[in-house]
Amino acid sequence: MARIAGVDLPREKKLEIGLTYIYGIGRQTARKILAESGVDPTLRVRDLNDADTNRLRQLIERDFRVEG
Repeated sequence: MARIAGVDLPREKKLEIGLTYIYGIGRQTARKILAESGVDPTLRVRDLNDADTNRLRQLIERDFRVEG
């Protein structure tokens, strides 16, 4: 289970949906984050590797105001 911004993302969800579990990120913002980070939006959370998780975590912490 990936933990980003203090939130455990559900493993079975696609990334675009999983990111919306973070307060402050909706579908449009999730799409923007995935486009900027270069991570495939069709991946499931369980398929994320450490490099992708770190890239998402850094982008969200740097550019977005969210919970956690």
